[in-house]
Amino acid sequence: MSEENVNGAVAPVEAAGPAFTVEKIYVKDVSFEVPGAPAVFNETAQPQLQMNLNQSVQRLNDAAFEVVLGITLTCSAGDKPMYLAEVKQAGVFGLAGFDEATLDGMLGTHCPNVLYPYARQLISDLIQSGGFPPFFLQPINFDALYAEGLRQRASQQQGGLADAETAGNA
Repeated sequence: MSEENVNGAVAPVEAAGPAFTVEKIYVKDVSFEVPGAPAVFNETAQPQLQMNLNQSVQRLNDAAFEVVLGITLTCSAGDKPMYLAEVKQAGVFGLAGFDEATLDGMLGTHCPNVLYPYARQLISDLIQSGGFPPFFLQPINFDALYAEGLRQRASQQQGGLADAETAGNA
């Protein structure tokens, strides 16, 4: 093993093998709407929340992928919308040396786990800045979501839908 100077410290350089790096994390799109303001702030009905979660992956080159985690949070009281928060938190990740199954798993679980805290904080800030009480999204088990996606893909293939488009990584 050779050594390399990294930020003034001496660190060993590992042999070639699987490598994961976070190249960039950024907000790709954000929207916050309060369609009934200011009357909505006087609403006394119990608010109902609905969350929609989605993910997309785009290969940028042999070892770089853009992963976009989309979260849409809709709050309504009765039939009146109170607010709508939409965030697309994105990141560019370097993944090299992984077999296809492991690569798919990394893109479907590890990358969203890196992005989620950023999206969660942004949604919380948007809601509070919009004049509503603080709201904190609960943790999400991306491993379980990915496993469910794999089960759905497998059942589609067994059901004669092997040539159908896959649902994605999550």
